[in-house]
This record gives sequence, C-alpha cells and structure tokens, in this order.
Amino acid sequence: MPKISKILLLVVSVALVLTVFLGMNSSGVNAASDQDGAYNQINVYTEVLRHIQSDYVVDPNIGKVTDGAMRGLLESLDADSSYLTPEENKIYKTEKPGSAQVGINVSKRGGYATVVSVVPGSPADKANLNDGDFIEAIGVQDTRDLSLAMIRRLLEGQSGSELTISVVRPPKPIPNKITMTRTLVTYPAVSETIYENSSILYLKPEVLDHEHVQQIEARLKGMQKAGNKKVLLDLRDVAAGDMTDAMRLANFLLPSGTIATLEGQKVAKQTFAVDPAKTINATAPVVVLVNRGTAGPAELTAAALLDNKRAELVGERTFGEGAQQKTFELPDGAALILTVAKYASPSGKKIQDDAVTPGVLVASNFPNDDDDDLDEDAVEGTPAATPKKPAVTVDEQLTKALDLLKAKTA
Repeated sequence: MPKISKILLLVVSVALVLTVFLGMNSSGVNAASDQDGAYNQINVYTEVLRHIQSDYVVDPNIGKVTDGAMRGLLESLDADSSYLTPEENKIYKTEKPGSAQVGINVSKRGGYATVVSVVPGSPADKANLNDGDFIEAIGVQDTRDLSLAMIRRLLEGQSGSELTISVVRPPKPIPNKITMTRTLVTYPAVSETIYENSSILYLKPEVLDHEHVQQIEARLKGMQKAGNKKVLLDLRDVAAGDMTDAMRLANFLLPSGTIATLEGQKVAKQTFAVDPAKTINATAPVVVLVNRGTAGPAELTAAALLDNKRAELVGERTFGEGAQQKTFELPDGAALILTVAKYASPSGKKIQDDAVTPGVLVASNFPNDDDDDLDEDAVEGTPAATPKKPAVTVDEQLTKALDLLKAKTA
C-alpha cells in the first residue's frame, strides 16, 4: 500500500472515533466548535504520521501504528474503554468464551493488566496472587498491547486448560511466570462470625450477586432473634457482582435517601433512591471494611452507606470501578467499547474517578514488601517462581473495625 494511502487509513480511523465521540447529530454553536477543534486535530495526527513514515529509522508497520494509536486514544479515557481490531472483534463476537477461569478479577492500570482481587480457593489464590500484582503478559502476549476486553477473554478457557501469565509484584521488576489450570470457579457462601458475646454480626461476601446478597438479607433478618445488635460488613477484595444487587444490599441498611446516580453525556441522569419497604435494619451500628481490592458493586454499597452517614468505613482507598459501557461497530470490522455513563455516590463523587476513601484509614499488613515473596525453591523468571504470601498473625483493619463497633451504643 502506498505511504499516503496508509496515512489516510489512520486519519480515517481517527475520524471515525471522533465521530462516535462527538455524534453525527450534534447541533448548536458549542457542538460545532468542538467538532471544528477535533477535526483540526486530525491535521496534527496527519503531520505526525508523515514524519513517522518519512523520518523514522525504518519503514514502520502502519497497521501496528494504527492499532496502537487507536488503543492509546481509547485507554487515555479510562481502563474500561477499549479498541478492538477487526480480528479481535471477530474473536470477541464469534468465539464462545470458555466457562473456566483461574479466579482473577482484572482491570488495567499503568498500561498493564492489574489484579484487582482474587477469588478465595481459586487457582490464582493457590498460586499466591495478590491484588495489585501486575500481569505483564498472558502467554506470549504483552498486556500493554491488549484491550481490557481481550485480556478478560484470554483469561477464560476450557476447564482443565493451562494458563501461563508473567507476574510483576512491585517493587521487584523481574516478572515471574506462573502456570495455572483453569477450572470452574465458584464463589464461597457468605461467611459469618459472631463477636463480642454475640452482639456483633460479621458478614463477609466474596461477590455481590443475587445469591450472595440474598444470603446477607437472610442473616440481617435473623439478627434480632440471634441477639446480634451491630453489623460488621467486610467488603475487602470484593470486586465482582452486579450494581443492582449492590443497591439492594445498601437498601437493607438505609432508612431513606439516595443510593447512587448514573449519568453520561447521552445517558439521562438516573437517581436510585432507597425503598423504605425493603429496609431491614435502619438503626443497628454498622462498620464496613474496604481495601484496594474493593471494586465496582462493593464500592457502590460502601459509598452509599458512607455518604448517608449510615456506616463508618475502615481500611484503604478502594480501586475505582463503576461505569457502564456500550459497543460501537466500525465500518472496517473493528469496534469501540466505550464508557458512556458513570455511577456516582450520593454526594456526587464518581466512583470510577474518585474511588471511595474510608474515614478511618488503616493500611493493610498484607502483603509485606519486606518479606521474601517467592517460594524458597523457586527460581526467578521460571514457571516455578510463585510469589509467596507472608504469614499474617493480626488483621489490623479488622481489629480497628471491631474496636469502633464495641464503642458504639446499640
């Protein structure tokens, strides 16, 4: 293909993306001004590409340049917005995803796939993966060159198939290859513990889906009969579930008010209000535990309880995940997965942008970066090199939360 044609190909691709952003039906002075500015920017892209074609050390692969530019454009918006090449989009739409996984909830941070949380008892848990670990590569594919949608697809597969990933655990820069066997990952039931002479009911879900929120509902309804007077809700490392179920959970403990809002440039604002008929316990003292692995639905619940002054939050700043995506098909067979709306807390803070910061900050004492994080018999850079979780004898976040609840009058 002639060089000028290659440049025009990328320019047209960029124009397509800008068209999606601005909308073909935009009207008014501001919209016209925005479009003029955007299309003027295409001239800059064209000039950059001209220099790449004429002055770069070698004749570049314009296809890779195009894909990289488009991916960078989308990922500059947020981690969930993705560009799928025609080949990737075909795989994404036509290949049935595998039903097995290794128990990793992922997003992208710093350009790489990042472990948000790990399902207890899963292959990833047994391999000692932690929230915050970077996945540098999946097999031989660098995650910098993959959209989040494709990363999640590659982690899936048939039960019994092997998955090899290269993991970087800060502050050590050398990746370790870890091989796991995919399996049908199931979330354990909500765990329950009683503290302080049965007065404190501790509930720990691993996911906020319909089934697990129902389990919490049953336990909250049985509080009075069991003699429980206070609630400790542990949402640490809860990153999966459904926003609707997260709202149900918040509603159980709120007497009134707003749970969350959802709004986008072309998505009319929706306000999700408390339904008093679905409130179970509006007066029991509540403390919620959160950490950097708390994401999505769990963040929505925590933010609703915090902003309505219904609960104290203890732990670390959460991950920051709370948006709605829409897929736009492009004429060349490629696709955009674009964030079109974001959830906000009752105070108006967008969860995706601001995350949730607890009022009582307590750093996690796990993992400990000063400890050796590899098995003694492992060799760095080989498939046997598995990170090793240091032993934790005292859960400082849990201890602080219990101390706060003990001091509260039921």
